[in-house]
Amino acid sequence: MYRNILIATDGSELAGKGVEHGLTLASRLQARATVLTVSEPINTGFDDALGWSAVGTSMPEFQAAREEAARKVLDAAAAQAARAGVDLQVLHVADRYAAEAIVETAQRHGCDLIVMASHGRRALGRLLLGSQTSEVLARCGVPVLVIR
Repeated sequence: MYRNILIATDGSELAGKGVEHGLTLASRLQARATVLTVSEPINTGFDDALGWSAVGTSMPEFQAAREEAARKVLDAAAAQAARAGVDLQVLHVADRYAAEAIVETAQRHGCDLIVMASHGRRALGRLLLGSQTSEVLARCGVPVLVIR
């Protein structure tokens, strides 16, 4: 049924449930899986035309901290995949909005299913679905399994 599953995570507790569901499904279907985490562009509150957002992303400390956070999320997923016997690829996409990166990664890697949480850290106040999840559902041409 599904041979190449994209699992999106931001490292939150709810996203962790999505990783668990996605890896379990991949294991049972003997499918490949890709775990993706995205670091969104920095928002300084200044108009991006002034170039202020580039200041934060060019700081080595900022970049290193963001890479380390992504590495922790991906290492945890890789350990889970190893225990489940799932062939896994991990990806970190920086300076992109989550929905854009998820849809583009699914297309680029030929994924036939996306697994993601109903909302992430950025959209905890949303009642039904987070804004990034809603955008993936609206823009994506493959099935999306939303975990609550």
